[in-house]
Amino acid sequence: MTYSPVVPFGGYAGWKFLARTRDAQKEAFVASRQIQRDDAYFRERIGSIRTAEDLVADRRLLSVALGAFGLSDDINNKYFIRKVLEDGTLDTKALANKLADKRYLDFSKAFGFGDFATPRTQLSDFADKILSSYKTSRFEEAVGQSNYQMRLAMNAERELAVIAGRNQSVDAKWFAVLGSAPLREVFQTALGLPSAFAAIDLDQQLVALKDKAEQLLGSSDISDFSDPETVEDLVRLFLLRAETQVGAGYSSSSAALTLLQSAANRGGMLSRLV
Repeated sequence: MTYSPVVPFGGYAGWKFLARTRDAQKEAFVASRQIQRDDAYFRERIGSIRTAEDLVADRRLLSVALGAFGLSDDINNKYFIRKVLEDGTLDTKALANKLADKRYLDFSKAFGFGDFATPRTQLSDFADKILSSYKTSRFEEAVGQSNYQMRLAMNAERELAVIAGRNQSVDAKWFAVLGSAPLREVFQTALGLPSAFAAIDLDQQLVALKDKAEQLLGSSDISDFSDPETVEDLVRLFLLRAETQVGAGYSSSSAALTLLQSAANRGGMLSRLV
């Protein structure tokens, strides 16, 4: 039987409850029968996997592998996943380097099929690392079954820590945020941006996001989200806005127009960095 995480109420109060009980709830969740079966199967079989073709041919292994990177929805896209893995990450023309969603890049890099003669599946600690990420991702998914906003908040904590630590420019990190659908939703909601915001030019979205983040969170540099207090400020704002759905008092279309005009006035088109 699988343990179902408990989130008795929503909003920021629910988040604080989850923060207090998260470790104990996650421990109970990963001890459940299904997660333990997944753990045992992955540990037993992953050492025999030496190619991307081998991995995609084993649905149970692939399910754990994709789940570790939040890519479970791609379980049936075997050709695409095989291409991502076989291309590797060292060549700038590799598929993973071209995709806006950098989870695919992390996924390909972690397995190393296209980067090394001997893939990382042969490393002694490989199973531990992948399974740790898998259990975290599955726990977040289980929390999301009762409260989707909590899942987004937990994902934001984890993803922002990774992006903030990358050796990239400020704009490149923001584009990584925009390339992650869950992170985009958190920032868009927290910063009070309308749903039509996604329809404006990407470079103008960048300018608007940086302006709003500076105004409401005190920083337009994603690197500052390595600070847990800054992430907590973002999560609190996100959950409060998500719960109340308080807008700025104008329509989505007029808001998008205002953002577009503001972005144009603040510098026009910026170079895309990925």
